[in-house]
Amino acid sequence: MDQSGTDSTPDAKPSHPLPEDRRIDPPIPADAQDADEWGGASPAYISNPRLRHEVSKALIWVGVIGSVALAVYISQALLVIFASLVFASLIDGGARLIGRYLAIPRALRIVMVLLGAIAFLIWLGYFAGSQITEQAATLPAIVEAQLNELIALARANGMAVSLSDAQSMLDQVLSGVGTVTRAIGGIAGAIGTTGIILVIGIYVALEPNLYERGVEWMAPRTGRSELRKTLAEMALTMRRLMAGRVVGMVFEGVFTWIALELFGVPMAALLGILTGLLAFIPNLGALISGILMAIVGFSVGVETGIAAIVVYFVVQTFDGYVVIPMIARKTVDLPPALVLGAQLIMGILFGIIGLLLADPLLAMLKVALVRRSEANDAAQAAGMDVQEGAPAGS
Repeated sequence: MDQSGTDSTPDAKPSHPLPEDRRIDPPIPADAQDADEWGGASPAYISNPRLRHEVSKALIWVGVIGSVALAVYISQALLVIFASLVFASLIDGGARLIGRYLAIPRALRIVMVLLGAIAFLIWLGYFAGSQITEQAATLPAIVEAQLNELIALARANGMAVSLSDAQSMLDQVLSGVGTVTRAIGGIAGAIGTTGIILVIGIYVALEPNLYERGVEWMAPRTGRSELRKTLAEMALTMRRLMAGRVVGMVFEGVFTWIALELFGVPMAALLGILTGLLAFIPNLGALISGILMAIVGFSVGVETGIAAIVVYFVVQTFDGYVVIPMIARKTVDLPPALVLGAQLIMGILFGIIGLLLADPLLAMLKVALVRRSEANDAAQAAGMDVQEGAPAGS
């Protein structure tokens, strides 16, 4: 109550209230309106804080399990996308190599790489197409004849083996090509999947920074810098790995072709091309190509078969002790047993495409784990520095 006799408190009502028709009621909050309209609070609301916390954790676990199940369900598509990234790294590596010598736009360099690949395929089909086609038609008959001789030799030594048994074993091996091969089975499916890989790979190679920024944007802000470094390291490792793989394929294919021609082994061109293509698959590719070379060589005679085996071992020895070590110094050095185990698992799960991509996928996984370990070491070292610099009484 002040000197004028009026109450100065904020809650005091005016001495002369407004008429009813001139009063303005305060606005009603939106949540109160919804509560009045829908009849009160939500029936899904959990009032107990502890129970609400437990439900939140359960929903997180459900989300994690659902994400894993979804990844397993769409693993075929994810593997095709990864194959596209591998193809994009091949294009990117070629474009960067051209960029070292020609100061031209990136798009033009990518076009040059693609035109070079197309020109090589056209040359291969035009120059050696007829010869390779004839040799490819003869190769199955030679393999079957040598297999029959091997079975006859086994029977002569008391082993009950027949050609039908060998064919059934081969069918069982080929039937385990996995879900991806069955899903894209047939010529149309294989061509469609290859087309998807090529298109996605070309798009990614044209604008890699666009997709890299998109991946970084989905990560938390505090972890984007580390993710950027990890992606850059992965891209560099993939380019070097694919460059080394291409060098190895060219070396093995050309030298096998030349050496087999010099020793008079038939189908030298076809065996050289198959050896080069199979060199993309570490460990298993070399074994398959060696078996084919020995079979074709022994179909002519013992001396030719021994010459084919010698050529195989010379090429693989030079590749293993000279070419691969030079490449491995600049790429991820993976233990052969680890690569073979990954190929076995990926081959069983996804067939031939999993076998082809086991090595690149394992390399990317190793880069991610190494980067994570380095980040943890840096964080632990920073924490130890803070503790050492803190006052004794703190």
